[in-house]
Amino acid sequence: MQKVISLHGKNIPYTLKINKRTKGVKMSIHPGGICIVTVRSKRIPQILIERFMREKEDWIIEKIRKMAQYKDTRVGAKEEYKKYKEVALKIAEERLKYFNQFYNFRWNRITIRNQKTRWGSCSKRGNLSFNYKIALLESKAVDYIVVHELCHLKEFNHSTRFWNLVAQTVPEYLSIRKDLRKNKLRID
Repeated sequence: MQKVISLHGKNIPYTLKINKRTKGVKMSIHPGGICIVTVRSKRIPQILIERFMREKEDWIIEKIRKMAQYKDTRVGAKEEYKKYKEVALKIAEERLKYFNQFYNFRWNRITIRNQKTRWGSCSKRGNLSFNYKIALLESKAVDYIVVHELCHLKEFNHSTRFWNLVAQTVPEYLSIRKDLRKNKLRID
């Protein structure tokens, strides 16, 4: 949802996003000077959001000025997502089918998303989601991501039981996980 706030006499456009995992109000400035404010719920009053932004007014103005000189790469990411989405879906389906021979779990849907911070996720409804960038990873990393989410169908946590399930088919998961963390995306 697009909004505008006046800071230091300048109208600053920003995008308001809702993410139930966000605690409080979170703000980020992206290349191109794009301002994004994320809150937990639509019910957070606009006055609180604006108060938060006014408290950070100097920081926002300075950060927008610095980031405006860099190209907004989101367009390129959207094109890349479109290019690799189907490939990623095919890879996820094939690897899920292969590894499920050993687990025999059931899932509902598989989706491919353009996520900035996650390689994959599993919902309590049994929906599995994967980042399109799995199409760009080496096979051992893809296998770990797929098995990780597949095992969440049985253990919806990161307990010892969960990790034992993962280790059944990806015994070197710790080193793969460490390598993936270098890419700054995570798995839930």
